[in-house]
Order: sequence, then structure tokens, then C-alpha cells
Amino acid sequence: MDQNLPKIAIIGGTGSLGGGLAKRWSKTGYPVIIGSRSIEKANITAQKINSEFNITTVQGADYDTAASEGDFIVITVPFSSHNETLETIKRSVSGKIVVDTTVPLEPPKVGTVQLPSTGSAALITQKVLGTDADVVSALHNVAAHKLDGNETIDCDVLVCGNKRKARQLVIELVEKIGMRGLHAGPIENSIATEAMTSVLITINRHYKVADAGFKITGNLVLTG
Repeated sequence: MDQNLPKIAIIGGTGSLGGGLAKRWSKTGYPVIIGSRSIEKANITAQKINSEFNITTVQGADYDTAASEGDFIVITVPFSSHNETLETIKRSVSGKIVVDTTVPLEPPKVGTVQLPSTGSAALITQKVLGTDADVVSALHNVAAHKLDGNETIDCDVLVCGNKRKARQLVIELVEKIGMRGLHAGPIENSIATEAMTSVLITINRHYKVADAGFKITGNLVLTG
């Protein structure tokens, strides 16, 4: 393991999306903290990943400890527990990049766009955490089961945030797990990227697939 790699804390890491991201990043050498409300579940998930890849770099922790010890914070919790989670970790993320993958889905109509009155989950996160945390919105439109597998994931990841440097660092993390990350503008643009998840769910249902994603066409010159 490269000792210089940042530690990634995944808040909600025992879920399907968080667990898939933990596997992908840990396979590339990143130290990962699985954050969960249940330390027992977090430890079990961490042990499974360590065993699968014959590593020792994944550990379990509660939300606050994970947020305190992580260099990058990645939120992968359901929208129903989003606010509660933010309140738990907000004292521990000052000065850090917080990647929010949360989509405001409202069952049972998850195929219909239902954004909060504030605009998006990421905007809620920025408001709760304040300006001391650099909130970046990303990874909404990637199928969790794809992350859990070993195959290449053929889709782009749109990355929104108010600071270009923070967006670029998240894009580099995305590229480490085999996808193309693209600068998609300020955090307000997360309204569009979060809404696109419901569009993908509808496409999956209509065409009877499970892994629809987005690709941005055009002869893009990818620079930081």
C-alpha cells in the first residue's frame, strides 16, 4: 500500500453502494474506513473485504469516528437518514472534502423526480456542514451492483462542487476505480445530476435492464 494515499471514510459503507465503493478503492490500495451506525456490521463488512482481497487496510468504525479519521468523507446513506447522519458527522469534517452520493428518492415512486424544496441533497449537505467542508456531489448514476463486481463500468460520473480543486480530487478518485469523472459545475448543478437517477430507474424498468448509465459524447479534452 502507498503510505501517501489518503484514507477514505465511507459513511454508510455497509450498504450496497458504500460497500461496492469500499471494494473498488481498497483494491487499488486506498485505506478505507467502513462507517456504520452499527460497529459490529462495520467490522463484519471490513473483515469480508480484507479477506476477499488479502489485505488489512479496511477497518470498521461508527459514523463519527470514521468521519474524524478519514481524509475524504463519502456519504452513501439513504435520503431518509441523510439529515440525521449529517448532524452526527458535522463536527468531524471541517476542512475536508465531503462527497455526497445521496439521491432524494421517495418510495414508492422512485422513478419520478422528487427533489427537496432546497433543491438537492447536496445543497442540504452544504448548508448543514457549512463552508468549512468542501461538499462535492458525485456517483449518483452508477449501479451499485456494478461497483460490487469486477468488470469495467462503462459510464461517466458527473462531479459538482463549488471549488474546482475539490472537484478535481474527486474526479481522480473516480478514475482510480475505472470510470471517467467530469467537471459538471457548481454544487447547484447537483439538482440535475440527482434528478437523473430517477430517469435511469425509469429506463431500467422500461427496457428491463439493471445498469443504465450516462455517457457524455464529444471530443472532450480532459484537463484538471
